[in-house]
Amino acid sequence: MRHLLILLLTFSALPTAHAYDKVKLLQSFFGTVMIRGYKPDGGMAYGSGVVVAENKVLTNCHIFRQTKQPWVSQGEDSYTVNSVQADRWHDLCLMTTTGLPVKPVELGRSADMKKGQQVVAIGHSSGVPNALTSLGSVKSLFKQQEGFIVRSTARFALGASGSGLYDGDGRLIGINTFKTTGRVAYFYAVPVEWLDSLQKQPVETVFPIVGQAFWEDDEANKPFFMQVAVPEINGDWAKLEQVARAWIKAEPANSDAWYELGNALENMSKLDEAETAYRKSIALEPLNTDSLFRIGVIASNKGDKNEVKAVNVALLKIDEDLAAEFSKTVGCKGSCE
Repeated sequence: MRHLLILLLTFSALPTAHAYDKVKLLQSFFGTVMIRGYKPDGGMAYGSGVVVAENKVLTNCHIFRQTKQPWVSQGEDSYTVNSVQADRWHDLCLMTTTGLPVKPVELGRSADMKKGQQVVAIGHSSGVPNALTSLGSVKSLFKQQEGFIVRSTARFALGASGSGLYDGDGRLIGINTFKTTGRVAYFYAVPVEWLDSLQKQPVETVFPIVGQAFWEDDEANKPFFMQVAVPEINGDWAKLEQVARAWIKAEPANSDAWYELGNALENMSKLDEAETAYRKSIALEPLNTDSLFRIGVIASNKGDKNEVKAVNVALLKIDEDLAAEFSKTVGCKGSCE
């Protein structure tokens, strides 16, 4: 009864102004499990997982590196892990267990997501027995093989590795996998589309599962979207410009790369060059709200009211909350008339 009360309180707190389907999200909540195992020193390794098919749990491989006998638990019940299919580089493992009476969650697609769209992370942060929810929105989408890595503002902590990231209709779009360090962190989920290739991996029965993931590679070998994160967070604009230009050289049609260049240049007071980079970003991706927002701010500083109004109208069509933030930032009243 207490567990059900917590669930009801959690989902009754979801804001009604956004497109959250509370009934479907509750079903996704019940599809969340905890994964545990003893480490060699006697301590406990733990993470989260999502039931994606009968007796099948999707999670991160890195949570198995220190345990020889993991198990799945939900509430007071535990279930033995019989085998696993592992894609170590993409940090996804699909576990098989027996007798797990949990209904699979509904699968979505990271490719269907857009910047600003509402998302919910559900997992066992910090080893808390009851799954916790974290609301947020999509900040960026990075194309990687068959899907998009999702950077969102839905926070997760230690123990939530392998937890699910869901759209507002409770569909699984990704697995929360890694974040940057520090108080101001970026949170990333790998795409659920990678499950298709994961299911073709050989079945393994020996633990621990070891092997480096792509996000743990040397800094120079990481994807560019990861290389820009730390200098951006730390305000190292010269470094950000360097990485952004390398990104553009490798992927000249990448809208995010041009945005990052504009971001670096704007913060170094090179406003004309920054505006050029932002406009290139929007030419490649008209829905790049980050670049739209900054063009509007630059226009406001120039006193270009027509440009400010046009940006506000464009943002309103994409994300009303972001448009409201823009209006506040540039000092507009109402709709920047």
